[in-house]
Amino acid sequence: MKIYLRKFGIVLTSRPAGKEAFAAARPILDPNAKKVEVDFSGIISLSPSWADEFFRALEGMYGDKVIYLPSDNPSVNATLRIIHDK
Repeated sequence: MKIYLRKFGIVLTSRPAGKEAFAAARPILDPNAKKVEVDFSGIISLSPSWADEFFRALEGMYGDKVIYLPSDNPSVNATLRIIHDK
């Protein structure tokens, strides 16, 4: 299964928006997925607060099945480093 974050916007900021995005995505997530790929294409900005809300919930549901696809966006890469260093 692949999650295209651009479906939630191209500027992803704020903790409430991340929580709302996950709540919107949850009904369509396949609980039996063997892997969950997160696609960052088209994203201009990703804040640590948005990512923390969305990705922690996603990882809580799927554990190590979550795969973050490579991105050449410095905002995405910095945010991923921040939230995974916690």
